[in-house]
Amino acid sequence: MSTKAQDVALDQLLVSRFKNGDHSAFDEMVSRYWDRIYAMVHQLLRNPQDAEEVTQDAFIRAHRGLENFRGESAFSTWLYQIATNLARNRYWYWWRRKRDKTISFDQPVGDDNETPLADVFVTDEMDTPDNVTINQEFVDQIAAAMERLNKKHREILILRNIKNLSYEEIAGALGISVGTVKSRIARARESLRAKMGAEFK
Repeated sequence: MSTKAQDVALDQLLVSRFKNGDHSAFDEMVSRYWDRIYAMVHQLLRNPQDAEEVTQDAFIRAHRGLENFRGESAFSTWLYQIATNLARNRYWYWWRRKRDKTISFDQPVGDDNETPLADVFVTDEMDTPDNVTINQEFVDQIAAAMERLNKKHREILILRNIKNLSYEEIAGALGISVGTVKSRIARARESLRAKMGAEFK
């Protein structure tokens, strides 16, 4: 069996495991494809921060859609298509949501939380903090959503986005694999967006 055929067969097995309730299979998919997806997206965007965020978003979309994945194309082809579409639409979201009031990304996320907004929210998607304008309601949504995340999701976003730990450092700190770290971060960001409601979809 060729290497490509072996890859397809393993992907099919992982998809089947996931659909049968074994969610660790998704962590294995992340481990298998993260570097390849990141390299492809980085080649398109030429920016490591943008490439990382698009890669994570691609796995978020894949996680959402995998239950309905019919296998009409190879899993890898499907995943690459998701990532390519996200890369092409990279700046569409923030451009559409620019507001007429500038908010400083140095301001705290809330009255009881002194953490700067820029440290909590993933700003890689934005043009630059100086050029993005959003409204206070949006800032408040972020702060409230962070408070509603479960402990694991809030913890891993803090380790990654506030403490700026590497995936390897987070894996060591939490006693989990790097693939699980990446998968959990993707799910935490998905949860954050879901808790912020339709405005962030």
